[in-house]
Amino acid sequence: MSEQPSDAKVENALVVGIKFRNNARIHDYLENNCKLSVGDKCMVEVEGGEAYGEVAEKPRLMPLCKVRQPHRKVFRLASEEDEAAVDSKKTLEKEAYKFCLSKVTQRGLKMKLVSVEFRDDQRKAVFHFTADGRVDFRGLVKDLAQKFKTRIEMRQIGVRDEAKLLGGVGPCGRKLCCATFMDNFEPVTIRMAKDQDLPLNPSKISGLCGRLMCCLSFEHQCYKKLKKELPSPGDRMETPEGKGIVMKIDLLKEMAVLELEDGTRIEVKCDDPSQLRIIR
Repeated sequence: MSEQPSDAKVENALVVGIKFRNNARIHDYLENNCKLSVGDKCMVEVEGGEAYGEVAEKPRLMPLCKVRQPHRKVFRLASEEDEAAVDSKKTLEKEAYKFCLSKVTQRGLKMKLVSVEFRDDQRKAVFHFTADGRVDFRGLVKDLAQKFKTRIEMRQIGVRDEAKLLGGVGPCGRKLCCATFMDNFEPVTIRMAKDQDLPLNPSKISGLCGRLMCCLSFEHQCYKKLKKELPSPGDRMETPEGKGIVMKIDLLKEMAVLELEDGTRIEVKCDDPSQLRIIR
């Protein structure tokens, strides 16, 4: 198979960042000659139709091959009719949320209602909820269908999905990773916190969802690699100042704190063989 010439012309596309509802996650859309600016409201292509969104990032050129597929485009700027329809939809969703919440309480269902979303021109209403186990919501669905005259879908989600759906600000002071750029949830274990020498205090390593913070997995491979390459606490080392025992390792700085035979403590750069050598 012949290789593509290095000077082959790369097809570029004008891409704009769009966000939906209150979700802070930004999606790339083909600008489609709509001359958009940050803050503009527009109608964009989605699976099965169109949706209302807001421009969050100004148009920029990027290689078409790097635009996430399927390639979807902005249809047009939102009209007054579109704005009115969105306002009407939001009002209906608030009404549906309150009504559903009252029926959940009335029926004594052990579930937590998270959000309501009307889709497909209000032909379907999706009710997101969390629960510890299975919930018999057949009676609730009848109440909702009778009230709103549309197809009802009850969708049980996890606490991490709840955080992704509602958004918020994490302990770091930034918007939640799950609500901004993460597509899927990766497994996060307490071992990742241990490998990063973090305090195993649940309040320090848990996110808004109450589970271990997703960001613990982002740098885990880096920490694992450093731990293999660097000495460990307890190792006997030899330095120009004498022999000593490793008391502590700063993985990111690649520094070791050694206690020499005379009780003196020194800090040594681990990646300098002239300064630090392990004694087998």
